[in-house]
Amino acid sequence: MSRVVLVGALDTKGVEYAYVRDLLADAGLRPLLVDAGVRGEPRIRPDVTRSEVARAAGRDRREIAALATRAEALAAMAEGVAALLGSLRDAGEVDAAFGMGGSGALSVLAPGFRSLPLGVPKMIVTTMASGDTRPHVGASDLLLVPSIVDIAGLNTVSRFVLERSVAMLAAQLGRPVPSATGGDGKPMVAASMFGVTTAGVSRACRVLESRGLDVLVFHANGLGGRTLESLAEDGWLSGVLDLTTTELADDLAGGVASAGPGRLVAAGRRGTPQVVSTGALDVVNFGAPETVPEAYRGRRLYSHNATATLMRTDPREAAVLGARLGAKLSAARGPVALLLPTGGTSALSEPGGPFRRGAPSGVPAPRVGAAADGRRGGDRRGGRLGAAPVERGGRVDGPSPAGRRDRSARRPHRLRPRLPHPRSARHGRPRGHRSGDGPAASPSRPSARRRSRSIR
Repeated sequence: MSRVVLVGALDTKGVEYAYVRDLLADAGLRPLLVDAGVRGEPRIRPDVTRSEVARAAGRDRREIAALATRAEALAAMAEGVAALLGSLRDAGEVDAAFGMGGSGALSVLAPGFRSLPLGVPKMIVTTMASGDTRPHVGASDLLLVPSIVDIAGLNTVSRFVLERSVAMLAAQLGRPVPSATGGDGKPMVAASMFGVTTAGVSRACRVLESRGLDVLVFHANGLGGRTLESLAEDGWLSGVLDLTTTELADDLAGGVASAGPGRLVAAGRRGTPQVVSTGALDVVNFGAPETVPEAYRGRRLYSHNATATLMRTDPREAAVLGARLGAKLSAARGPVALLLPTGGTSALSEPGGPFRRGAPSGVPAPRVGAAADGRRGGDRRGGRLGAAPVERGGRVDGPSPAGRRDRSARRPHRLRPRLPHPRSARHGRPRGHRSGDGPAASPSRPSARRRSRSIR
């Protein structure tokens, strides 16, 4: 029988929580009622008292009640709820979580609910289910259900909403929680995609699916990137096909699709194989045209639709982005391949595209040893990924410099991440290597090809 943790303020919502508790019991579930109230006396008896919630946060209930402001008291109880849910999760005593209320309830319940693993049903019936819910939901699968009416007594509408919500929760508990190998045992690989990278990413995903991988596609709109990082951090992913890194540009220039400074970090920290590219790194996202900051009004802009205006990155921003990308990938503990597209960083930068005409026509590229797009493979000898220097003489979506052999003309036989080694005995010294850059090559050291790990 599944355990459902009911958490809320029983001083103001006691009647409503008693009703939901009985609905859960009638559905064959085991409710555990937790009181997260602060000042008033609970109207029904809880299974876990507010004193126990406070102690879970290392606080005393009376100390919390005496705090100067309600906001401080709610924040303290939120810590207690999160700590309590963590303890119950570790003990295997939480199969789902349910709560209800307004903005105060969300501030207390959402942090703890978000901490529960993916697939554990977590639901809050609230008056705050519309508008910007990102601060509450974050990158989790927390479900906010519109209460329609305020959570202030039982009536025809509130009973209907609560009954349907309990039915949804019970239905979710009837399905198994997914595992890191996917429902059918296939290893899971994450892919990042945006409207202007859809064609190339879709093609790459079909290749991975044909090789028996379960591909999860994330929209690189800020929330998608944070969700990808969260799954990578929790060990769900066997590999990452991060071809769309546009969220780095938004983080740099203040766009609306920033995933924060933690983007492109989790997979590298865990040693998860990564294939990364600069997809849509030429784009910064804003809303309707009037929302573009005044400082950017003179820049090259493109109206993607009525509510999305895209700004072309300039050479200075591109240099910073190249350095940041190189630094993040150089810090990775697992296999990494960086693919630099030669036909356009996004659909907007393809020949004839609105971001292709005139200068700047592309993104300066860090000196790395692999460059490829969906049609052509790159130089496989490679060099170590670096945050700097930035190659000033060419652009990744422009033609090869005159007189230089284009090594990207060869078609790759397979798509696999590689961790290039600059002094590999198999590949020899890369171009640009100078004596004194490091220790001499060791013939006994395994080559990058043999050391790299395939995600086929």
